[in-house]
This record gives sequence, structure tokens and C-alpha cells, in this order.
Amino acid sequence: MRTDILKGQRAIVTGGASGIGRAIAGLFREQGATVVVADLNGEAAAQAARELGAEQGHAKAVQVDVANEASIKAMVDAAVQHMGGVDVLVNCAGVPQVYTVIEDLLEAQWDRIVGVNSKSVFLACKHVVPHMKAQGSGGAIVNIGSIVGVRPKAGQNAYCASKAATIALSQSLAVELAPAQIRVNVVNPGAAETPMLAGFVPPSDKPLDEVKKTFASNIPLGSLIQPEDIAEAALYLASSLSRRVTGAVFNVDGGRGV
Repeated sequence: MRTDILKGQRAIVTGGASGIGRAIAGLFREQGATVVVADLNGEAAAQAARELGAEQGHAKAVQVDVANEASIKAMVDAAVQHMGGVDVLVNCAGVPQVYTVIEDLLEAQWDRIVGVNSKSVFLACKHVVPHMKAQGSGGAIVNIGSIVGVRPKAGQNAYCASKAATIALSQSLAVELAPAQIRVNVVNPGAAETPMLAGFVPPSDKPLDEVKKTFASNIPLGSLIQPEDIAEAALYLASSLSRRVTGAVFNVDGGRGV
């Protein structure tokens, strides 16, 4: 397998300390990128960065609240200071929603879910795009959506809305930023085998394996999506392999969205 697909590229991955974000950060580093691992959990981000070569300057940890503009700006400033610029942005930070009927959904829950899952994409793009434009060499933005952004589920009202917003924003930006050769694409995971999966179901006495089987039973290919599956799609969209792809929505969902 090639190990130079992102050679010389400088990437920020939000939500990069665990799950899908950690898989993306790891694969990008394997393929030659310098990576800023940005996460609300600063200790986990630091550990991930150490594993990816922080001592050699290949990775840097940044603690960030992606729903807060000042925190996002500080993240981007730290990334630019460390790497000299940003070629790739992956917006992967996200929070789940346990099944909640609309009349029971609190405004604070809505604000948190939409803030972390979609407002964060706006904020990160707002502060990264000027650097990409100033560099004059274009760039790639990969936003992690969800299959429920195009095929919604009951009881995930705020989560579905947040992911649909991410998709629409991404496609709008794909057109807006095309003259600057900045490509914007979306990966929609299906149910993935990550720590976040349990956050979609109410607490119960069911073993986690049973919960996983329930999710997998709704996937035509019969198994949960792995973080590496999403990482490989993100690698394609972040690299010159997809140099003529922008505004695309890639469903990596085992067929659930069909």
C-alpha cells in the first residue's frame, strides 16, 4: 500500500482523539501528513498526538470546544503556528442523541447537539478558509455527516437536523470555494463501532454486544461500519486522488441509506 498519499500535507482533525477521528488522524499520519489532533478531551488528544509522532513534530494536540468560536480560532492559530498553514480540514467532532420525542427535547439539548455537530463546521471553515485562500494552493475540507442526514430516524430529531445542516452547508461551500480550488465533501457514516454508538440508545441492562447486533441488523451488508472504513473515504477526499471531486456526499453505511 502507498504511504505517501498525503506527503507534505498539513491537516487538522477535530474529534481526533477517539473513534472515527482517531482513525482518520492515524491514517493521515501514515500517509505522510502532519496532523493536529483537536479534541475537547485534551489529555486524550495529547496521548493520540504522542502516538502519532509529536516528539518529531509530526503531530500536535490542541484542546478545543468546537462549538465556541474563540476556541476554534485558537485551534486554527495553534495549527498554523505549528505547521505553517493548513491544507486539509476534517470536521469529525460530534455528539450523539439518545432517542427523544420532540415534546421532551430540551432547548439546551438541541443547542448542544446542533452546536457540536454543525455550528462547529461553520466555525472551523470560517477560520481555516482564509489561510487556505492565502496559501493560493487550494485545499480540502472533509465534513463527517451521517446517513441519518439523508435518511432520518424517529427520535433523533436534533441529530438528524444537525447532520442535514452539515451536508447542506458543505455543498454550499463547495460551490462558493471552488474558484479558490478548495474542495468540500461529506462522508456519511452508518452505525459505526465506536464509543459514541452507545450514546444513541437509552441506558438498559442489555449487553453492548446485543446493542451492536441490533444496529447491525439494519445494515444490508450485515455488520457495523469500522472507523477505518470512514478514514479511508476521508483519505480519498482529502487527497489529490479526488482532485475533481467537490460537493460529493459519500455514504459509507453498508447500504442502509438505499
